[in-house]
Amino acid sequence: MATTSIDGAPRKARPASARAVVAGCAGNLIEHIDLGLYGYLAPTMAGTFFPSHDRTSALLGVYGAFALSYLAQPLGGVIFGRMGDRLGRRLVLLVTIVLVGALTACIGILPGYGQIGIAAPVLLLLVRLLQGIAHGGEYGSALTFMVEYAGPRRRGLYSGYASMGVFGGLLAAAGMSTLVSALLTQQQMEDWGWRLPFLAVLPLTVVGLLLRVGVDDTPEFLASREAGEKAPVSPVRETLRTQWRPLLLFSAGAMTNAVLSFVWVTYFPQWLENEGGLSGTSAFASHAVALAVFIPLLAVAGMVSDRIGRRPLLLAGCVSTIVLVPLSFWVAHGGTFGSALGAQLIYLVPEFCIAVPLAAWLPEMVPTRLRVTATALGFNLPFALFSGTAPIVATALVDWTGSLYAVAAYLGTLAAISFVVILRGLRETVHDDTLTPVPPKALPDTARPLAPDLTPKG
Repeated sequence: MATTSIDGAPRKARPASARAVVAGCAGNLIEHIDLGLYGYLAPTMAGTFFPSHDRTSALLGVYGAFALSYLAQPLGGVIFGRMGDRLGRRLVLLVTIVLVGALTACIGILPGYGQIGIAAPVLLLLVRLLQGIAHGGEYGSALTFMVEYAGPRRRGLYSGYASMGVFGGLLAAAGMSTLVSALLTQQQMEDWGWRLPFLAVLPLTVVGLLLRVGVDDTPEFLASREAGEKAPVSPVRETLRTQWRPLLLFSAGAMTNAVLSFVWVTYFPQWLENEGGLSGTSAFASHAVALAVFIPLLAVAGMVSDRIGRRPLLLAGCVSTIVLVPLSFWVAHGGTFGSALGAQLIYLVPEFCIAVPLAAWLPEMVPTRLRVTATALGFNLPFALFSGTAPIVATALVDWTGSLYAVAAYLGTLAAISFVVILRGLRETVHDDTLTPVPPKALPDTARPLAPDLTPKG
């Protein structure tokens, strides 16, 4: 099947590259191993970095460092988005995977409060800040890389592969956390055992780097270079000037997924252990099983979104968030492994509907010359505001109300807002045969494309 290049000449469809998919997923996997480990092991780490006489304050302190890393992600999007649009997607993928892996391993060797006092939480905050900057460049670049390798009608599927890397990292983190919890005593875990999974990320990083070194940049980026199209000197300024509407629409639509995902990843397993009557090992194991069931379904979600569109699935995700999250929490109160697993499988229905079409939507709406910057900012801004604060808000709501259903009410409110925004503002992009070229009127005279706008109408 032939497609149209940026300069208007016909060219062959983009080759589907298994190695490009694996290389793109590698960094997502390592990034989300870090996020998963931090979320799963936060209660165990809390006593290491903060005074242990007030457990809730110590836990909120660790979650505060988690939130700080998210607040730093837009800065990473600015830095690495500019690099990706001007110098290539592949270069960013090489830099970010090294940074993410090395900084994750650093957490495993940080001294605790008992050794260096107040400097311990300060160092933890510094490392999380640097990780946030690296994470801010990783996901947007990897998602752009994979979507640009996908041919027409396969961008949802490739976004599904990207999401498999995300949740695969969380599964690996859950498995590592479960393993060390099962093999070590509680005292050993608190003293040094929690450090082992963070250190284990380093060899995985080396493997991921080798995978990425051997892959060329994307056909879409290379074609844009051949056509003489260059990113502006300031991609961020140009993105905010010309792509502000897609960014605002995406942010309003993405906030539900931002909270939905990270309440499940960082808060739900801890609630199952602390309030739901399960042991730590059972809580982690139920989470790992739910992830293992969910990961293959992400490719299915991508194929479904390629067939019926992004919009119907996103709307279904908002409705199911309102309806099914309270049901999930009711089931979770059963206090058994089966009820914990069942609750999480119910909870993942809206996640199935939202995560993959959301990942495909934004790259399809923005031009090649700004795609890394726009995708990085589009994901990092709402996720910085809502994901990083999700465990803090959930902890505070349950502590204030004494009920897990307060978290369901919070999610339902966000989902209702996202539903209205998607219903009224989202342009369906699944039927576009090419990724969106830059409209001539949106560019300064020195940066106009070499051909008219080829975006399919209707």
